Amino acid sequence: MTTTHRRYDVDWLRVIAIGLLLIYHIAIGFQTWGVMIGFITSEKTWESLWIPMSMLNVWRIPLLFFVSGMGVFFALRRRNWKELLLERTGRILIPFLFGMFAIVPIHIYLWKSHYKMTAGYEYNPGHLWFLGNIFIYVLVLSPIFFYLKHHEEGSLAKGIKWLFSNPLGFLTVMAAFAAEAWLVSPGIYSLYATTWHGFFLGLLAFFFGFCFVLSGQPFLEMILKWKWIFVAMASALFVVRMVVFNQAAPNYLQSIESNFWIFAVFAFGYKYLNQGGKALTYLSQAAYPVYILHMVFLYLGSKFIFQLDVAAPIQFVMVLMFTALGCFATYEVIRRVKFLRPLFGLKWKSS
Repeated sequence: MTTTHRRYDVDWLRVIAIGLLLIYHIAIGFQTWGVMIGFITSEKTWESLWIPMSMLNVWRIPLLFFVSGMGVFFALRRRNWKELLLERTGRILIPFLFGMFAIVPIHIYLWKSHYKMTAGYEYNPGHLWFLGNIFIYVLVLSPIFFYLKHHEEGSLAKGIKWLFSNPLGFLTVMAAFAAEAWLVSPGIYSLYATTWHGFFLGLLAFFFGFCFVLSGQPFLEMILKWKWIFVAMASALFVVRMVVFNQAAPNYLQSIESNFWIFAVFAFGYKYLNQGGKALTYLSQAAYPVYILHMVFLYLGSKFIFQLDVAAPIQFVMVLMFTALGCFATYEVIRRVKFLRPLFGLKWKSS
């Protein structure tokens, strides 16, 4: 396949997306409605925090699906279909099943006990629903991906490369996501977890992410050329959503806004983040275990810190520090214990 060099910007965007997810989940604890979706909430609300959260909400999860599709492209360069399925089973399916039965029940227990409910063992995909979707996408789309790998000079691959070398490709992506929003018609656009909307939106993003990397340098040159247009349009649509529609813009408009933000992120990420280093190496390895673990430490921190009589911003920082330190300290144990590594998406043996 044509792209052979390491794309450090993709690695950075994966790390950043998971970091934003952690921050977003912490911020829910300061919204009055947080308890209704299973979060421990503080009596010290911070409702203005929802403004930046609302901006992130339409693109943070789709970005993860795009990046995951990009990751499959790089995985295909050195694997056949059996090797890919074996590798993705170990990296995605096993952590998903382990997390559903061993990690998620912990924070469900913490939530129920905090609100004086009857608490017992209860398994659930929880925040790991994303992994289950990704594994299904690999199974469903791998025949197409391997066809493109083995027929890179064929008409289909050439057509994809041509399409995403010009703005027509961006319009195609927007049309596909707008069609999904119209056909599925989710009640809330940003409600992705365990919904058909989240499933089909993720499927589109996963496929297009693969196509973006397949398209190579022409795609990157196109998004770099239009990067400020992407930012301007995304910002304008966000203002319209907040001011004109009081946050509840039509789903097709939110899908368009989402894509403008994502293309801007890809453009600026490629321009400024395409470099490696020790920090990226460490964070890339830690990101997956931190994602799996973070809800446990978030609920533990919330349970005790929210009882303190301090301002909401101080509580926010304290919960963030507690969650991050707890996750990374546990990661340091996991990466040193051979049998724990595959349960959290790490290779059996450290490289």
